[in-house]
Formats: sequence, C-alpha cells, structure tokens
Amino acid sequence: MYEKTVEAIKQLVNDWTVPGVSYAFIDGQRVKTGLYGAEALVPGYEPLKPDQLYDVASLTKVVGTVNVIMQLLSAGKLSLTDTVHQFLPVWQDTRVTIRHLLTHTSGITGYIPHRDKLTASELHQALLGLHVGEDFEQRMVYSDVNFIFLGWIAEAILGESIQTLITQMVLRPLEMNDSTFQPADPTRCVPTEVSATRGPIRGVVHDPKAFVLRDHCGSAGLFSTLNDLVKFEQAMLFNRKLPMTQVQKADLLNDQTPLRHQWRSFGWALLQTSLPTPHRCIWHSGYTGTALVLDLTTNQGMVFLSNRVHPKAPNEPFLARRNAIINTYLGEKTSVAIKQD
Repeated sequence: MYEKTVEAIKQLVNDWTVPGVSYAFIDGQRVKTGLYGAEALVPGYEPLKPDQLYDVASLTKVVGTVNVIMQLLSAGKLSLTDTVHQFLPVWQDTRVTIRHLLTHTSGITGYIPHRDKLTASELHQALLGLHVGEDFEQRMVYSDVNFIFLGWIAEAILGESIQTLITQMVLRPLEMNDSTFQPADPTRCVPTEVSATRGPIRGVVHDPKAFVLRDHCGSAGLFSTLNDLVKFEQAMLFNRKLPMTQVQKADLLNDQTPLRHQWRSFGWALLQTSLPTPHRCIWHSGYTGTALVLDLTTNQGMVFLSNRVHPKAPNEPFLARRNAIINTYLGEKTSVAIKQD
C-alpha cells in the first residue's frame, strides 16, 4: 500500500534532500506509519526514532489557530465580517476582516527593519504598524501576519495567550498529549537549523517571529508527534471530538476568499483531485518540512514530517519534491479507496 509514495519519500532521504521523514497514511480505520533516515546530521549522525517531537511550523495555523477561531465563530463571539480594528484598535485600517485574515487576502504588507532583533513588545507594535497594499482582496498572498493577528484577536476576546488557548481548546480535547509549545526535553525533539546567530536549534521554535513573540504567536510554535497528528487528522475525518462544527468542516472544501477563485479556504489550501470523481482536498505545509493532506470526501489523509531545514535552510529543492510526493499520494490513495469499496 502506497509503495510509490513511500519510495519517493525514501529517495528524498537517500539523495540528502532531507535527513529523515516520519509519515502516516490514514484509510478509513486503517493507519500505516513509517519512518526513514536520520533526525540529526550535525554535530553527529542520529538515526530517527519513533515518537519524536517535530517543530511543525505553520501547521500551527491549521491545527491550532483555525480551530480556536472556528470555536469563537460558532459561539457567536466573533463574525467573519468583524474587522481587525474592532479588536486591535491600534490597527488603523478598517477594511480588513476575519475572513481576509483566514484566507490570506488581507493585503497586509510592509518592511520591518531589524525584525528578528526586536523585543516582543517592539515586534508587536511594528506588526500593527504595517499597511494594506494593492493586493487587498485581489490576491491570495500567504503571510504569517494574518495568523498572528488572528491569535491576538482570540486573546483580546478570551483573555489568554493564543498558545494557551490552542492547548486548552484543541490539543487537550483531542488528547494530543505529547503536543506542546514548550518541550521539556530537547533531546526528544528533532533538530532544525544550525543557525549562524542562534547556533543549533533543538527544542526551541525555529520561526524567528514565533521565537520573539513566544506564547503570543498563532502562526508557528507548535511541536507535535506523528501519532498526535494522526489523532488530529482522525478527528477531522471521522468527527472524533471534531474541533469545529460539522457545517464549518463542510465549508472547508469551499473557496472562502472574497473573490471565490483563489483556492484558499479557512486557513487550509485547496487541492483538486479527479478520482474516483472530481472533488477537493485540503492541505497545508510548514516551513521546517512538514505537511498535512486531508480528503474529507473519502476519509483519507497523509501526515508528512521532516526537518528539511537541518542543518541549513532554506533547501529550496525540497519544495518541488514535496509537491511531487503529495501528487503521487493523491494518485495512490484513489486506488486504495476503490479497493476498499
């Protein structure tokens, strides 16, 4: 099962594009997992071990922040048409709404000098000082700032940090008990980059903005295991303690951008697959080398975890290879679904 996808994953390791990969395929009630390669190459080679924590980077957005926002929407504490200015009055532009943030169509842009050297307070103020450019509503431009703002809006409503809210409202209810924003044991974490300024990064978030903002960052910062992300995908596929309403889950398959043709839902990106019949899947990736794919129609999913930024980022060849692996998976999962039927 999934022989071509697994072979492509192994080849990714064999040609040194990534140190190693942990992966899972969900087909109905069946789950196939595997790992291959190393978790560290420097300062010494360490073979990849089961149940290690990965810095999942932007998967924080769809695992955590999206589901906190969805719960606020269903509770009537927030509306898709509410503006950022209503909750973050320092932000002066009154056009940008919750929908814009969720779909990366806010058009927020601007340059922050010496961004990574700022304190949390200074970065907070600098981000609120950005402006809306000509892409507003016209283009989907992926940007962390959208989900940083969403996290701050959730904080303004509920009075807790966004990472505390994700833990309370998503991770603990789904029994993702290994997932955390503050790993207690760095050796249990798969390392990321060996940074020129920070040295070897292990057990501490890789993302520079999340590193500065700490628990007030809703765009990155989560560490999770393969098994916990399987739990998350199973919750989404089979409504096991679903972290949103059934209606919201169904809405994830629709283009939610203002112009309705930019292939973005609430947080998730959309994929079109043609078999067994044409339908949409949702997926998201993380800069460190992670990805989730969910087919809510056939009850299938894939979890892909690597540390492609180790020992050195950005490793651009990885992106095309990752996309090819996802396409291979989409082709193979169709045959599995047909065989199950």
